[in-house]
Amino acid sequence: MAAEHQINAGFIPLFDSAVLVAAREIGFAAREGVDLTLSRETSWANIRDRIAIGHFDLAHMLGPMPIACNLGLTPLASDTIVPFSLGLGGNCVTVSNTLWAGMAAHGALPDLNPARAGKALGALIRERANAGRDPLRFAVVHPHSGHNYELRYWLAACGIDPSREIEIVIVPPPFMADALAAGRIDGYCAGEPWNSASVVAGTGHIATVKATIWKTSPEKVVGVRKAWAEKHPEALSALLRALHHAARWCQDPANRGELAALMAQPSFLGLSPALQMPILTGHLALGGGAELTVEDFFLAFGKAANFPWKSHALWFYTQMVRWGQVKHSAAHMALGRDTYRPDLYRAALKPLGVALPGANSKVEGALASATPVGSAGASLVLGPDGFFDGQIFDPDEVDAYIAGQKLARAEA
Repeated sequence: MAAEHQINAGFIPLFDSAVLVAAREIGFAAREGVDLTLSRETSWANIRDRIAIGHFDLAHMLGPMPIACNLGLTPLASDTIVPFSLGLGGNCVTVSNTLWAGMAAHGALPDLNPARAGKALGALIRERANAGRDPLRFAVVHPHSGHNYELRYWLAACGIDPSREIEIVIVPPPFMADALAAGRIDGYCAGEPWNSASVVAGTGHIATVKATIWKTSPEKVVGVRKAWAEKHPEALSALLRALHHAARWCQDPANRGELAALMAQPSFLGLSPALQMPILTGHLALGGGAELTVEDFFLAFGKAANFPWKSHALWFYTQMVRWGQVKHSAAHMALGRDTYRPDLYRAALKPLGVALPGANSKVEGALASATPVGSAGASLVLGPDGFFDGQIFDPDEVDAYIAGQKLARAEA
């Protein structure tokens, strides 16, 4: 029997594309009447452009990228919405062995502590500047990425001005480890498994991780062409149900072996199952023989990992303002906030009786421990969700938050 809905989607070879891959390959999409075609791309720029010109109906996207599209910050601006998040966390900051040795000499330890690592990096940067050496070069995957914003947030909170004291360049995720090994960059912020790839190759050391910079924080999403979503609401709802089931399957420890074998195929990640175990288990080899297990390093499901929180969209927007990518205005803020569509998520999943948050936004950074919260359907636990520097982001106080960031930057 022919599928009721035909959907074309793009993805990047990162582990957090697994929910889309499992939806197709394990059969969750087919059960919802969806024929899901997946196309592998090497760069986020390709994903952005191909969704803009209509090659894809939807795609595995960086959380801030659809906001940037709606704000006209991309070469081919397109109306894009986010009805589903593909998970929380999963990124690392990896540095060269030489840079790690320099940081260790200034007090960094293989404990992923962002404050200690940042303090050591700052001391090393000032030492290099005093000696007249060139700035360190760090890579991120895209200007409008969680990686860019979390790297900058971490550095700025540790007293390092990322706009002046280091150089930030763009490198596609699959090329990060090779760029580090070739000495083209000194460090990078990317999703797994491309950090573990450098550690296994013996060329890099994981200095800190997204899950310690901002616990249970947003990362990749499903970005959907708004025009397609409005024309095919039933197809979108069917896909969201398939993705829900796929995310639950991906998070189940009983499925780790099957999932890693699936993602190891050349058409998906093309990397060994062993290299995927860090993101599946949270147990990371840091380099130099050091290992550490990180709680909630990556969540494909649970703790509302798939809910498109408007507060996540607004935090990304504040970082675009902070780093000079867009001017702050009420209109721009509304565009950013309304890119994320929890209404579509709720409409698709309410018939399943699953846990649905009672609100569209939440105060970010306020939960020190896992906390039961009000929800429709099943019970729901959120957090911990703290920022490492103790800051709080209240989505009802965006103006004050932006002003506070400007003040902090001026003082630095």
